[in-house]
Amino acid sequence: MVVNYKTLNKDLKKGLYIVSTPIGNLGDITFRALETLKNSDYILCEDTRVSKNLFKKYDIQSKLISNHKFNEQKILSKVIPLLKSGSVISLVSDAGTPTISDPGTILIKECVKNNIQILPIPGPSAVSTALAVSGFSDKHFFYGFFPDKIKTLNEDLDILSNLNCSIIFFVSPKKINKIIHLLKKNFSGRKILICREMTKMFEEFIRSDIDQLQEFEKEPKGELTLIISEKFEYKKEIQKLSESDKRNIEKMINKFTIKEISNLISSNKKISKKEIYNYCLKLKNEN
Repeated sequence: MVVNYKTLNKDLKKGLYIVSTPIGNLGDITFRALETLKNSDYILCEDTRVSKNLFKKYDIQSKLISNHKFNEQKILSKVIPLLKSGSVISLVSDAGTPTISDPGTILIKECVKNNIQILPIPGPSAVSTALAVSGFSDKHFFYGFFPDKIKTLNEDLDILSNLNCSIIFFVSPKKINKIIHLLKKNFSGRKILICREMTKMFEEFIRSDIDQLQEFEKEPKGELTLIISEKFEYKKEIQKLSESDKRNIEKMINKFTIKEISNLISSNKKISKKEIYNYCLKLKNEN
């Protein structure tokens, strides 16, 4: 069955479309994303060479404009007038959802200032994809890429180590071995999931305790998504009332209140106050 994604341009609202594209497998594109891209007057691409692989597969022939971190401020003078004149423009990144650790935020802020409509076309995201298979808490903090300055990185990791939720990072393959010791230092006792080449043929998910994490023998291929688990709090082992504890309670039962007895017995031992209370209550009823 052949699906025709082409519609009339006039059917799309005028404005800037933030279009999510596959993070690996090109089959993950949505019908709506294809329809939007095919009917855009222009598509802003982080790297036109990367985007053309997707566009060629789905016969997308819209005009392309390069929009990367080194020129996104400069091209505002070209893109904003086009949007004001009624052009339909889509923004894509090399993979996943635009503006998430990728160019686009500067353009969106300028569109907000100029009352230009901004429309999201949701789809693939490395953040949600990795979190979904992690098994960690869905409460999460997304950090993005590690900064180049070690001082800034150390300061940030010190703050992040106090968060009791999943923490998500993007890491380049060249940096992964350089930051493993910092992860061990700041997140000892937690677990980690390293996602590589997600949705591609050789995707890999590496699960480990932070303290046992080893450096890669060879530089891995492709950017990595790291998820640090929430903190794991282990319950203290609760002791049972011993015979000597029971004898001491029997001696105190007529001299102290149940609350006072519970505090005295549990102060030096890991015994549940509920168990002490129940035993005291039993003695009171027997009397």
